[in-house]
Amino acid sequence: MTTTKITIPDMGDFKDVEVIEVLVKKGQIVKKNDSLITLESDKSSVEVPSTHEGKINEVKISVGDKVNQGDIILTLETKSSSNEIKDKKEVQQKPKSQKVIKQSTIEKQAPAPVVPLSGKSSASPNVRKFARELGADISKIPGTQRSGRVSNADVKKFIRSQVSVDQGQIQKKESSKHIEEYKHEEFGEIKIEELPRVKKLSGPHLVRSWTEIPHVTQHDEIDVTEMEQFRNTLYDYYTGEKIKVTPLAFIAKALVSALKQFPNFNASLDPNSNKVIYKKYFHIGFAVDTPHGLMVPKIRDVDQMSIQKIGEELKNTSQLCRDLKIDKKEFFGGSMTISSLGGIGGTHFTPIINPPEVAILGVGKSFDRLVKIKNKIVSRKILPISLSYDHRLIDGAEGAKFCVYLGKCLGKDFAFKLAI
Repeated sequence: MTTTKITIPDMGDFKDVEVIEVLVKKGQIVKKNDSLITLESDKSSVEVPSTHEGKINEVKISVGDKVNQGDIILTLETKSSSNEIKDKKEVQQKPKSQKVIKQSTIEKQAPAPVVPLSGKSSASPNVRKFARELGADISKIPGTQRSGRVSNADVKKFIRSQVSVDQGQIQKKESSKHIEEYKHEEFGEIKIEELPRVKKLSGPHLVRSWTEIPHVTQHDEIDVTEMEQFRNTLYDYYTGEKIKVTPLAFIAKALVSALKQFPNFNASLDPNSNKVIYKKYFHIGFAVDTPHGLMVPKIRDVDQMSIQKIGEELKNTSQLCRDLKIDKKEFFGGSMTISSLGGIGGTHFTPIINPPEVAILGVGKSFDRLVKIKNKIVSRKILPISLSYDHRLIDGAEGAKFCVYLGKCLGKDFAFKLAI
């Protein structure tokens, strides 16, 4: 048994290429030509295959690393094969005439159609070949797999979106893209930059949500004076130090209570069977503003957490998103999402539903309002909310009741109960 190093092969003029996927792990058995990692440059992505067969001792690189030719990918525990040595000798002893015949045979084969790449794409060589055979530009196909990776199913879906069948005849669908009459640079200086990767991935998802789901948005205002007073008086019983908890933690706890009261909001629609899927868990999603774009991870089992624990989970998960260290699975399997602008500003807006969820709660920045109570003018803290829901499952009356109940959960009667 010997230890063999697998390194980055010659990539031509490409330098400092980013690793977007590590496809193997320590202890795994790999065969020759098995894919080890996926690299992505500004123009294309490629999988690096193994040059040997064996068991992985150690993986030397991880996702996000920048690599160049000669960098070590991993080390393999391999064994020398007498058959390989024999095969090499046979190849060296083949007459030149056989090589010429083989070369002429290759030259006669019809080349596969070449599709120019217009941007970044992530797909295995087999998927790329499948796309070429169908005449599709893989760089234009949105991927649904990890890191936006394109699968065979994505290629098929893309082809179906480009053509239609009329009486057995395949017809290409007309493009409805708008073409500007004048270029932007004709009016002054401009600057062109790449759209961030996260926004490239989320864009098609948002378009599908907005075009396929009949949105209804209801706006309301909740008096959270007592809740804010309680939140600002929290302190550690043993140390006497003040406990800082984000208002979002209270809202998430109140939202769970509302989901239990109105199960239609904690559901999903099955488009194939037209049935409703009711969820027995309470995983709350929340929008995180990062330098890479907006992300919507989930906090699991919020119903089993205290207010302080929810606050800690929100903080930790937000940091994982900003560092791009969060697992892709954490963006799926939610009950309902909260999109809060409280830390930035603004009041009401129209949040877009994050399918397969059927509702999303938008939260604005709280403000003070003077109101008359018992013939006295007092200042009250008001929280503006915007509730968007899927009108196929939830009607206006239920939406209004949901907002009223949520207001009670965040109001005077429920503020202390939520903190338990």
